[in-house]
Amino acid sequence: MNISLLDLKKNFQEVTAGLTDREAIEEANRCLYCYDAPCVKACPTGIDIPAFIKKIASGNLKGSAKTIMLSNPVGASCARVCPTEELCEGACVLNHSTKPIKIGHLQRYATDWAMRNDAVLFQAGKKNGKTVAIVGAGPAGLSAARELARIGYDVTIFEAQQEAGGLNTFGIVSFRLPRHVSLWEVNQVKRLGVDIRTGVKVGKDVTAQELLEQYDAVVLAVGMSKVPMLGIEGEELDGVYDAIEFIKETKTKPLTNRFVGKKVVVIGAGNTAIDGATCSVRLGAENVKILYRRTKEEMTAYDFEYEFAKQDGVEFRWLTAPKRIIGDESGKVTHVECVRMQLGAPDQDGRRRPMPIEGSEFFIRADVVIKAIGQTRHLDLIKEFGIEHDGGVVKVIGAHYQTSNPKVFACGDVIFGKGGGEAMVVTAAQQGKETAYAIHRYLTTLNETL
Repeated sequence: MNISLLDLKKNFQEVTAGLTDREAIEEANRCLYCYDAPCVKACPTGIDIPAFIKKIASGNLKGSAKTIMLSNPVGASCARVCPTEELCEGACVLNHSTKPIKIGHLQRYATDWAMRNDAVLFQAGKKNGKTVAIVGAGPAGLSAARELARIGYDVTIFEAQQEAGGLNTFGIVSFRLPRHVSLWEVNQVKRLGVDIRTGVKVGKDVTAQELLEQYDAVVLAVGMSKVPMLGIEGEELDGVYDAIEFIKETKTKPLTNRFVGKKVVVIGAGNTAIDGATCSVRLGAENVKILYRRTKEEMTAYDFEYEFAKQDGVEFRWLTAPKRIIGDESGKVTHVECVRMQLGAPDQDGRRRPMPIEGSEFFIRADVVIKAIGQTRHLDLIKEFGIEHDGGVVKVIGAHYQTSNPKVFACGDVIFGKGGGEAMVVTAAQQGKETAYAIHRYLTTLNETL
């Protein structure tokens, strides 16, 4: 197989084209502008969808973008990665008679206009003399920072990576979410005077105690960490990748032809596994298989992600688990030994527990193995703050997002656990906003009692 680096670069260009001016106007004029719009109720950030669409129809694109971004500080990213079929578009009243309004496409149209025109959408509020430190510059941290700055707080974000944006910048594939979109949202926050200190790791370059002493409140918005170990033989072999780091490389380093003609096995069936598989296809892999120990009904990837992977030619092997990874004398991956599974009684999260079928082992040829079985937690950092947690899932008080230390708040994936809703970018954005309001209430009340 002969694929040039230029072809690989083309493979990583955004797969979905934006609406043309004519398409956007026609689609906006299809909207019924419902008074009690179900699409708004279905949006976790509560975007006034009829209002932003009506502004597109009237040619007020800056107003449209502002309406979107006011409710969702990462609205340009969400226009591309939100499961709109399950949220706003799924709730559209036109589902009952025709096709739903293409809300996600219209949201992208308006925010793309704002990006192209370098629009300044918001202003910082009058300074109130209070300071807040935010640990993590992902969707939740950026959203909290944006709202706090608009209220009047001096906000400093500490980010361990060399660039801000978190998952949106590093963890979602380029052909779905280009880096420039996420970095534009970061810049919108910077323009409000938020100090984003990248390359600074809390717990190493600055201590949790220093933040607690120097700031009036602290927000923990660190998300999750690396992919855990599979716990099987052969994980140390050359050709075994952490899916998170693999995707990050495709967004931050020059593409190479090292996957061209290779056989790739991806372990896991969440959205990250899909991203790892489709990235492999675009890097020129000859064959890509996803192994999942349960069935399609239990997979956590969105339906549109699953369909996208199938269109890319990704194979799915259900009820299949890896038993060991096998390599040659040079230490390179050559095979994965698998075992067939069957589903037993439900476990704690309600899904039926997979169990191996004795004597059903078989081998799959593989040059590359990508691990995508979830993510570990930032336990050391959580412990340094001394706040209560359950296996790395930080405990907060309801919608107040306040931890066991009243001065420390938490939002985003760091508080996400089984039974705690769905880990989506849009959910993290909403939690960031709500955390900002919770901090404002807390510090205002505290000030009044002093």
